[in-house]
Parts: sequence; structure tokens; C-alpha cells
Amino acid sequence: MALYAIGDLHLSLAADKPMDVFGGRWSGYVDKLLEGFSALGPEDTTVLCGDLSWGMSMEQAREDFLFIDRLPGRKIVLKGNHDYWWSTASKAYKFFEANGVGTIEILNNNCLLYGETAICGTRGWFYEEERSAAHDKKIMLREIMRLEASLKAAGDREKIVFLHYPPKFMNYECPEILGLLESYGVRECYYGHIHGKGCLAAFEGVERGVKFKLVSADHLLFRPYKVRDDGKIKE
Repeated sequence: MALYAIGDLHLSLAADKPMDVFGGRWSGYVDKLLEGFSALGPEDTTVLCGDLSWGMSMEQAREDFLFIDRLPGRKIVLKGNHDYWWSTASKAYKFFEANGVGTIEILNNNCLLYGETAICGTRGWFYEEERSAAHDKKIMLREIMRLEASLKAAGDREKIVFLHYPPKFMNYECPEILGLLESYGVRECYYGHIHGKGCLAAFEGVERGVKFKLVSADHLLFRPYKVRDDGKIKE
């Protein structure tokens, strides 16, 4: 049993927005994902850190979810900034049940367990990505509340946090999220969102006692990153 992480699959199996148009690492990325996941088994768990599908609704994203469902093991998903299909967990689970999707769980205002370890997380946010400061602040406060709700739900368990947006990137920091990670004793944080040349500027290291790792799909060459194997932290 092992725990993996990967983000930003950007699937578009039933929509006209395949990432192959960008060339480079994205050429043939669906086949690369299949190959990357081929090393996993049915007992493994993978956290998908947002931006799963370009579908604008659950129905438009149906083929993408069926693809994810067919990948080996259990999948835990959280929201990314391009997941326009996202509505509520209850609606997602109803859709999954109606379409025979049985391996996907939603991480949103809750925590899920990998053994005795709590999987916590939320989307996160970048202040500078919105034009309206008031709107921007509202979103950030909501994401902070969701992350704290997830951390609180974990109780005294060991916690691993998964985000879509990085809380630290180049000259940008989100002190509220960094502070939450520190105050709840989180030791590991995995995030996506960053692509291409931006990966060179991504922060991967230790800050405030937390190890940060970028797991966007193109950065990982479309192979899920092994976080733990039988409860052991990957160094």
C-alpha cells in the first residue's frame, strides 16, 4: 500500500481542449498518464491536486472521470482553478454513483484517511490572480476556513496537506496558509498549478518545518509522485 500525488491532469476526452496543442511534454499526455499510473496497484491511493478536467459540467467531464476511475487504486480529488465542473460533494457523489464511478473521493471541508494518517487540503488561492481586492480577499478567507476545517477534522492524527495553489512561489507567500500548516504541526505539503518554465521557480524545500513539493503532472513527467510506502515518508 502506497500513497501518491499528482495534479493538473487537464483531461479533455469529451471536450475540444486537449493539452497536446502545447506540444513538448504535453504531447501524448493521456498515454503518458496511463503509463505513469501502470506502476500503481489496486491497494494504492493517489491524491489528485486539482485541475482534473476541462469539462464545464459534471456531464461534460463524464469521460474524464471514467478515465480517472479506471486508473489503478483509490483516488482522492480536490478542486483546482480550472475545475469548472465542480459544484458540491453531494452532487459529485450522486453523479459518480449514477455513472458507475467507484474509486473517487472528494476532499472538501473534510479529511480522508490513508491508514492512520489524515489527508487534508483545499484549493488555496493567489491574491494577485484577481482584479478585485474585495473579491480576492473573500475567496482567500473562504479557502483558509476550508483548510482549517480539514485540519480540525483530522483531530490528533498525523496530517499531510494537499493544495492546488502553492502557498509560496517566487516572491509570493500566503502567510495565513503557511501559519495554519505550522500551527497544526503539518510536516508535508504537496501542490500543483505551476507548469512549464514556472516549475524552475517553484519552491521545493522546507519552510517553517514543512516540506513542500510540486506535483503538477508535466513537472512529474506524468508519473504520480510516491509520498509514502507502507507509512514511510519519502525522503
